[in-house]
Amino acid sequence: MRRARRYAWLLLCLAVAGGCLAACGGGGANSLTLYNGQHPQTTQALVDAFEGQTGIKVQVRNDDEDVLANQIVEEGAGSPADLIYTENSPALQFLAGRNLLAPTSASTLAAVPARYDSPEGDWVGVSARVSVLVYNTSLLSPAQLPLSVMDLAQPQWKGKLGLAPGETDFQPIVTSIAEAHGQGAALAWLKAVKANAGARVYPSNEALTAAVSKGEAAIAVINHYYWYRQRAELGAGAMHSAVAFFTAGDPGYVLDVSGAAVLRSSRHQAAAQKFLAFLVSRAGQEIIARSQSFEYPLGAGVQSAQPIPAFSGLRPARLSVAQLGDGALALKLLQEAQLL
Repeated sequence: MRRARRYAWLLLCLAVAGGCLAACGGGGANSLTLYNGQHPQTTQALVDAFEGQTGIKVQVRNDDEDVLANQIVEEGAGSPADLIYTENSPALQFLAGRNLLAPTSASTLAAVPARYDSPEGDWVGVSARVSVLVYNTSLLSPAQLPLSVMDLAQPQWKGKLGLAPGETDFQPIVTSIAEAHGQGAALAWLKAVKANAGARVYPSNEALTAAVSKGEAAIAVINHYYWYRQRAELGAGAMHSAVAFFTAGDPGYVLDVSGAAVLRSSRHQAAAQKFLAFLVSRAGQEIIARSQSFEYPLGAGVQSAQPIPAFSGLRPARLSVAQLGDGALALKLLQEAQLL
């Protein structure tokens, strides 16, 4: 998203905002309220198509997924939201662990391969992105690129590495490293990459991607769509960077699932379930396939229409949604490394 994101779960300002939203109330009998942490333009295209198909109006509140998840916790049973749509699965798992999500319809879950859905069946996977290396093509050649994310802790990357540790997209990589090598190794890695990055710490993946293209940093780890989106916005001639993958199965090669859920507290359960079903229908997935989010559709057998690597050719780490968890471990390690 657009700025650094942290799970600051009990901020007073969010509690105040929650009170305001609760006082304002949710939508009417034929209206839904969606808390959206996904790409706003793509979400609006999905909402417009859903409204046209069903006549059900959807009010959208856009913010970072961690802010929205925290808002839902603060609001509790009085939340005006009917649905939440996130970039990454840990925010949904966080809410599921607090029993705040309603079961998703079995037919909706069946539209997406089970490995991309909630282990408990209370949210559905909608799209995916994958972590990649982004590097400045004037400063590095493909032969110089590290084969593993663990290599970025080596002294040779001091002064060359860029980081955006406040991004929720960075947390699954930390979790993946901890799963593969243990928490101690993950913490040591974080401390080493922090030292290698030095002052090259950025508030967002957009800023990090731009910094690599400008040569402020030579290399970084991002999700693929940041680079492809920036290339589409600026034009290929304005880019001085490229993307590459780590070795197949490397803990830095992570597939992240974006998903959506109905809140248990929603007063419009049937209509909200219709929205989830639309997201993974062919119509919804075709919108994602053609959108400027540059993500991978997960349902209805739809393939991305954008010039990104084929989904079938990806070879990420074997890491389940359950193993990625709710992000708590990654946050703990990032805080211990003083990166948050």
